[in-house]
Amino acid sequence: MKKTLIVAAMAGLFGLPGLASAADGKLVFALVPKNMNNPFFDQARDGCKKAEKEMAGKVECMYIGPGEHGGGEEQVQVVQDLITKKVDGIAVAPSNAPAMAKALERAKTAGIPVITWDSDLLDKDKGLRAAYVGTKNYDIGVNLAKIAMKLKPKGGTVCIQSGGPAAANHNERMKGIRDTIAGKVSNTPPPGDRLTGQGGWKEVDGCPLYTNDDFPLSVKQLGEILAKYPDLTAFLPTGGFPQFVPQAYRQVVEKHMERIKSKKTLLVVADTLPVQMDLMKAGYSHGQVGQRPFDMGYRAMSILKDLKEKKKVADPIYTGLDVCEPETEATCIAK
Repeated sequence: MKKTLIVAAMAGLFGLPGLASAADGKLVFALVPKNMNNPFFDQARDGCKKAEKEMAGKVECMYIGPGEHGGGEEQVQVVQDLITKKVDGIAVAPSNAPAMAKALERAKTAGIPVITWDSDLLDKDKGLRAAYVGTKNYDIGVNLAKIAMKLKPKGGTVCIQSGGPAAANHNERMKGIRDTIAGKVSNTPPPGDRLTGQGGWKEVDGCPLYTNDDFPLSVKQLGEILAKYPDLTAFLPTGGFPQFVPQAYRQVVEKHMERIKSKKTLLVVADTLPVQMDLMKAGYSHGQVGQRPFDMGYRAMSILKDLKEKKKVADPIYTGLDVCEPETEATCIAK
C-alpha cells in the first residue's frame, strides 16, 4: 500500500512538469509537506501557489510529498529524488527529523538551498538548512496548557495526543504543555518531563498517544481514551488530527457530550482551520490554538528566492499564533 501511495504522490515529479519549466527561466522550488491528505498542508499549498502567481514567470511552486501518513520514509524518498532532479530549492516539513537530516546532507553538498517549515530539524542538524519558517511550536503547547489550566485551576488527569514520536514540532509542543503545567522549564529535551502530579496534573497510563498523522486512528484513540477514563480532565492534541475527520470526531464526542458540555472533560486542540472553528462554535471543543499554514507556504517561496540570489535571510521566521475560545471566536483569527 505504501509503495502505491508514494508512486502516486511522486508521479508528477517523475513526469518533470515543474523542472521542464526551468528552461523558461523559472526557479523551481519544492514545498514538501508531511503528507498530502491533510487540510492543514492544503493551506500551505495555497499560500505557495499565491506566491507563484505573484512572482509570475520567475518562480514555480512544486507541491509534492507522501500521499498519506507514515514514519517519514516516503517523505525522505521524495526529498532525495528532488535533490537528484536538481530543483532550485526545497522547503520541507520534516516528519522524522533525524532521518530527514541525513537526506539533506546531499542537498548541502549539491548546493541546493533548503529551509524547513512547520517542523524543524533537531538542534544539532540545523546547519543543514538556512532558515525555519512557521510556528514557534513550544508556544502552541504553552497556550493549550493555559486554556486547560484556566478552566481547571485545580488540575486533574490529562492525555496528550501527538503526531509521530520523531516529529520535532510535536515534541516541542508537548514540552510546552508539560513545562507550563509544571510551572517551570525543564532541562529535559523535547518532549519534556512526564506529568506525575506537577501543578496538580497527572498524565494517565497509555498516553501520550501517537497518531503518525493517521486521522481515523486519532479518532479511534480519542474514543478509546474517553471510554477508558470517564473522569479524564483534559484531552490535548498537539495537532488537529481527530478534527480533520469532523463527522467521525462529532460521533465520538457526542457519546460523551454530557461530560464535555459540563466541562468535566476538556477538549483543547491545536489548529484553527475553518472546520475546526465550526466544531468549537458547536460545542465540540473548549479551545483551539491555531497556526498560519497559508503564510508558511507563501513566505517559503520568497525566502528560497532570496537564498538563491545569495541574500541573507532571518532565522527563525515565526508566523504567529491564534488562540481561540468560544467567547473570542469572532475576533481570535488574525486577518
